[in-house]
Amino acid sequence: MTNKNQKGFSLVELLVVVIIIGIIAAIAIPSLLASRRAANEASAISSLRTIHSAQATYFGTTGNNTDYAATTAALNTAGLIDPALGAGAKSGYTFAMTIGAAGSGLYCATASPTTAGTTGTNFYGVSGNGVIYKNTTVQTCVAGVLGNLGAAIQ
Repeated sequence: MTNKNQKGFSLVELLVVVIIIGIIAAIAIPSLLASRRAANEASAISSLRTIHSAQATYFGTTGNNTDYAATTAALNTAGLIDPALGAGAKSGYTFAMTIGAAGSGLYCATASPTTAGTTGTNFYGVSGNGVIYKNTTVQTCVAGVLGNLGAAIQ
């Protein structure tokens, strides 16, 4: 025999609550992912600024005003950038860098999303002039020369 004075939620009430939570999650998750992508892209731009500043310092000190550092690892070893950036990956972006021939005074660095469309949608690049470029396709960086330039953002 059941007691009519039992208190609690019915199955229908619980299902309504679960459905409401599901609807809220369906609305909130895409916004959360878009915010994360935007944060990753802002971090990539900031990291390229850091690389450019570090390269200018390297050029004027260790490079004897003739050469840039060949890799992000070399900038890390010189104590000019943090270890995560020195390893070539940070905040959903992968960083690559090349330099020109010895004494050419050329370098470029790129930032590509680790998973395009998920960790970021834009590709970025910087070279010796310090201008950061944004493109929706891969930036090229060959022998210290930045190619496939998009819009300048700095």
